[in-house]
Amino acid sequence: MSDRTPAGQFLDAAIDLLRRIRDEEGDSVAAAGTLLADTVADGGRLFAFGAGHSSLAAQDLVYRAGGLALMNLLAVPGVVGVDVMPATLGSALERVDGLAGVVLDSSPLRAGDALIIVSLSGRNALPVEMAMKARERGVKVIGVTSVAYATRTASRHSSGTFLKDHCDVVLDSRIAVGDAELTLEGVSAPFAPASTVVTSAVLQAVMATAAAVLVDRGIEPPLLRSGNVDGGHEWNARVFEEYADRIYYRQ
Repeated sequence: MSDRTPAGQFLDAAIDLLRRIRDEEGDSVAAAGTLLADTVADGGRLFAFGAGHSSLAAQDLVYRAGGLALMNLLAVPGVVGVDVMPATLGSALERVDGLAGVVLDSSPLRAGDALIIVSLSGRNALPVEMAMKARERGVKVIGVTSVAYATRTASRHSSGTFLKDHCDVVLDSRIAVGDAELTLEGVSAPFAPASTVVTSAVLQAVMATAAAVLVDRGIEPPLLRSGNVDGGHEWNARVFEEYADRIYYRQ
């Protein structure tokens, strides 16, 4: 495949971004993985949240073969995905002040838990308030965002702040403002977004770190196995039973 084709150019752009993450975000990935390991070791629960397409990376962590069984999705009705009709409603709800507080009040989140918040721009009211309110409750927050938005766009939260301003650990996805890697003569808009590829990879690197840290402390990581390999369902049943009080997607 020639690098001069749009397909080759996109794959090269995604690979370059992943290399930047490896080389420039290593300390943050290590800190995020250690935070999750600390939470697991101390009896806390793990949650992930994202709105719209940012939810894809959050969902990728939940009930996942090879992933931590304790990761739960913090779902906000109407903003999880494009199954909402009209799809534009989800984008509108992200800008509603006060929604995050209502969601957290009805969620199982409590002090000592950890919450991963994925928001590419980090500018909308929902992820900003989610981070602020979660930390007020004693929850540790890991934010996955493109820090570039904070210098190129205005916050849509009443505080004038961004997600990155309210996190214990920030993972910068290094995605350019606009989330489109390619341009082509004759095409009016830039295209080929890479945020889902990059964000999912970053978070799996964090999960790998968390598992390794737990092992270093003599703790078996509560990992799930694929149900499509022999013995997988039996393995998972044991994990579900052992950690039933910290897993909410089975209730």
